Amino acid sequence: MTLLDRYIAATLLSAVALVMVALLMLGMLFVFIGEQGSVGVGHYGMLDALQYSALTLPQFALESFPAGALIGALLGVGVLARSHELTVMRASGMSKLRLSLAVLMSALALVAVALVIGELLAQPLGQLADEQKAFAKYSNMSFAGAGAWIRDGDTILNVQDRSSAAEFGGMLIFQLTPDNRLAAIARAEHASAAGPQSWLLRNYVESRFSDDSVSSQRVAQQSLHTAAGADFLRLVNTDSSELSLRTLYRAIRYLRANNLGTGQYEIAFWSRVARTLGILVALLFALPFGFGSLRSASLSARTTFGVALGIVYVFLQRLVESGTQVFNLDPLLLAWVPTGLLGLVAAMMMWRVR
Repeated sequence: MTLLDRYIAATLLSAVALVMVALLMLGMLFVFIGEQGSVGVGHYGMLDALQYSALTLPQFALESFPAGALIGALLGVGVLARSHELTVMRASGMSKLRLSLAVLMSALALVAVALVIGELLAQPLGQLADEQKAFAKYSNMSFAGAGAWIRDGDTILNVQDRSSAAEFGGMLIFQLTPDNRLAAIARAEHASAAGPQSWLLRNYVESRFSDDSVSSQRVAQQSLHTAAGADFLRLVNTDSSELSLRTLYRAIRYLRANNLGTGQYEIAFWSRVARTLGILVALLFALPFGFGSLRSASLSARTTFGVALGIVYVFLQRLVESGTQVFNLDPLLLAWVPTGLLGLVAAMMMWRVR
């Protein structure tokens, strides 16, 4: 990376960082205002609402990153254009391709930041925020309900109650034969996660069926090994759009192995990939605005245009995600529609730049 590349990267990244800070502050404010209706329920107070708003910031940052990168890139390119630095670069022999490569270097740094947030911060902090909010609001109540049904090969689980992140209440276990006949049924009064793919069942009672008899056993503790551990069970209560890429990939593989539907997880996976790579397209889209008559646009005009375009991009992405699930369309193809359209417009604008 040359000195000129570093200068372009520093200008663009500082503009994007400034925009993202403003968006995060607005996002945290909106979430905090939205939480006021829950303040006073149970032990949920103002500080809890503020903590919840802060813990959900990584997820908000992940969703707003493409729009923030687009607005910031337009502002950064505007700074370079209004000071005629882009014109000097072109006059000194720097081609459009070379400028695009310099911009892509900056975009790769933003993609790396987005991946770190998405894979390491957004999902665990979001789940922590939901758990702390739930336990603060309903600390004097027990969590009960129909529970979650999970199938893992010939084993079907029904986990009924949840009291903490790794502690569950009654569990029903159904074991099937290869021809889908009931081989055994069991119940445990309590179940706790003993590992990524194992459970520790307490007060375990099992009835096993044969051709002409039924045998039963009762034990104080029983281990159960299954691919559907507590980590997978948490997917039931988590929006698929809030999961990390590796979690989505594992969920898709698990569901396919058990002949279960993967639609919502596939659209979430490919939409996340498309949005992340959309950061690259967003910065390239901003580059043509530094040439020709576009370079004289004011800062307010660029900001307004960037905000409007960012809103359209986010709205189109959400529309595609919802439409794919409702009409059962191909998620791999449609998830790339907003990013592809933005990339096509960016390529046409760059081609027209002299």
